[in-house]
Amino acid sequence: MNDLLKERDAWSMANCSIARTLEIVGTRTALLIMREAFFGTRRFDDFAKRVGIGEPAASTRLKELTAAGLLERVPYQEPGQRTRYAYQLTEKGRDFLPVLSALRQWGDKWASGEQGPAVVVRHENCGAPVHVALRCDDGHDVPIGDSFVDAGPGLIRVGPDSP
Repeated sequence: MNDLLKERDAWSMANCSIARTLEIVGTRTALLIMREAFFGTRRFDDFAKRVGIGEPAASTRLKELTAAGLLERVPYQEPGQRTRYAYQLTEKGRDFLPVLSALRQWGDKWASGEQGPAVVVRHENCGAPVHVALRCDDGHDVPIGDSFVDAGPGLIRVGPDSP
């Protein structure tokens, strides 16, 4: 087992998945809009109100999240009104739930204040609180310190030893 972290100077972070994710959802308003989408918010005005931002900021973030494929616009029409658009999570957007859950879990422990967390997410079948855990593809829970960094197919090597 080769510890890739010992060779950090030999690889580039230009292809970093974390950096690329932050380019998509790396603003406070983008994360809060995604939170609201998971809570069932669909309409533009509701996103702006519930996130506490102005219409220009809401419009910008919703366009960015739609362009990135996390949300999609779907038409709806109330009787006697023009066609409008609601926003719903795509498969790519639904795959973002563990990220928000991990942020919530950390915030519940370290940033919730004396009163505790504002909401607790519970498993519908049994009522137990939901939490995020590191787990390998074989189903084992992986404690911090019991993993290593290995080269992925997109690793870019730099320096004198690079191919």
